[in-house]
Amino acid sequence: MFSHITLGTNDWQRTKPFWTAVTTALGLPVFIERENGIAYGDLMGPKIFIGPAFDGQPASHGNGQHVAFLAKTRSVVDHFHAAALSHGGTCEGEPGLRPHYHPNYYGAYVRDPDGNKLQAVCHSSKG
Repeated sequence: MFSHITLGTNDWQRTKPFWTAVTTALGLPVFIERENGIAYGDLMGPKIFIGPAFDGQPASHGNGQHVAFLAKTRSVVDHFHAAALSHGGTCEGEPGLRPHYHPNYYGAYVRDPDGNKLQAVCHSSKG
């Protein structure tokens, strides 16, 4: 459905431990790393880029937007949430079922150190 997503950071070195922890929890490989940012994913698949804003202005998060990562199991969602909180993220929604979406919708929401809202979601009943 999409090629890539870009999220801004104003201090890559500060936020790098957060992104390393959550992408490790999700099993996302490093696609390319530079001095001031990184991309996770693979050449032919979807990717997420984290770095400074291209226009040179301070990066800011958007109100009403978030990025949702697919998780293979509910335990991956739990691990994502715990990794985020222990590496500078803040909770925006504890891991759990959200049956108003569908019976197996299990998700968790966090904000990264720059305020970007992220989610991990599992659509299966797998633990």
